[in-house]
Parts: sequence; structure tokens; C-alpha cells
Amino acid sequence: MKLVLALACSVIATSSVAHSATATQTFSTSAGEVRITPLFHASTLIEAGGKAIYLDPAKPAKLSGRPKADLILITDIHADHMDPASISEISKVGTEILGAPAVVKTVTRAKPIANGETKTWEGWSIEAVPAYNLTRGPAPGTLFHDKGRGNGYVLTYGGKRFYFSGDTEGTPEMRALKNIDVAFVCMNLPYTMPPNEAAEAVKAFHPKIVVPYHYRGSDLSLFQKGLEGTGIEVRLLDWYPK
Repeated sequence: MKLVLALACSVIATSSVAHSATATQTFSTSAGEVRITPLFHASTLIEAGGKAIYLDPAKPAKLSGRPKADLILITDIHADHMDPASISEISKVGTEILGAPAVVKTVTRAKPIANGETKTWEGWSIEAVPAYNLTRGPAPGTLFHDKGRGNGYVLTYGGKRFYFSGDTEGTPEMRALKNIDVAFVCMNLPYTMPPNEAAEAVKAFHPKIVVPYHYRGSDLSLFQKGLEGTGIEVRLLDWYPK
């Protein structure tokens, strides 16, 4: 009987973990709840105050049935971050778009926000953080992501600060971030950085919670292990639904 109960509890616990890995994450702030839903890879839905913000909506993220966007944020020019068709699918009259200046050359409706700039929108503060490679590139002397082209974003709402790294290595600007409550950090080779390097960068700015995203093919257990004993909560979400 005890064995049966133990097995049943194990199944329930496993189901709970599986559910939490794919569920929308809810964070309390002084302005109300912020709900963050992983869509696919870097594509993310952020909801608060009756508004919907999309970060890097791109195929194959399933956008049908989702709320139309009040704001769209684009980090870089690559197809897994900037997808005009997905932008069009979730847009409505009045949708605003902010993107790195290089993005605006293609997504001409977007307004530019460059590295180091801060804008305000509907109770949010949006800070563009440099996102770039330090060493990795397709050939000697070139980088996958040049400094000054792409953005990460620090989004502040109701006193809570949410960081989305975009495509980057563990740059000095990332390491110098302050008072981050929730960090979404990329890790995938060869384009950004491996999990162990991501963990070292995260330790430097010490968010309260960190969520790996944009991690296709990475061993997230190495990231978890690298943050053991730091007091940083690691949440693993499913960014690659079948």
C-alpha cells in the first residue's frame, strides 16, 4: 500500500513539474500582475495592465488565438527574432513597435531604440542593453552579433525589473546590471554562449530569478549546476513545445 501511495505521489509530483515547466509565469508588482508566457525560442508574450507585449515574435511560434499586440519589441535582425510575417499577424490598429536601429531598416513601422536608450510606454520603462558577441563568429575577425547592432531589454513595471538578454555573450554590460528581479538569458552555441559561461555571467549581476531561453540544444543541467549555492532561483520552462 505504501509503495502504491509513493508511486502515486511521484506521478502527481512529476505532473506538477511538467505543468510548471510550460505554464505562464506570474509575478506580482506594485502595479499589478505581470504574466510572461514562453512561445518559442526567443518569442515571448508579456501581459500586464490589460496590455499585451510581444518580444521577438517569430515562426514557428503559434500566435493564432493570442491577444493582438499593443507593443512589439524586436532585439535583432536575424529571422528567429525579426519576422515581418509574425509581426503582421499579431498587429492591430495602434500597435507600437520598438526595435534596434538595424531592425527599423526592414520593419519600417518600428521606432528605433538604440543601446543605452530608455523609453517609457504605458507604465513600463524600456531600457535597451547592448547585446553582442565578444569572441564567437562565423569566421576569424567576424562576429555573429556585432556590438551596437542588437538590444537586450530591461523592462520595469510596478517596481519589478525584467531582463531579456537577446543574442549575446556575457558582456560587461550584462555583468554590470543592477537590481534585476527576473532574467531571461540566452545560451546556445555557436551563436551566443554555452550554459557554463551563461551561469558565470548571471552570477555577476545576481538576479533573484533566472530563466534560460533561446537555449536550443543546450544542456541546462550545466547551467543549473553552475548556479548552485548562489541563492539565485533557476526556473526551467519549455520554449520548444511539440
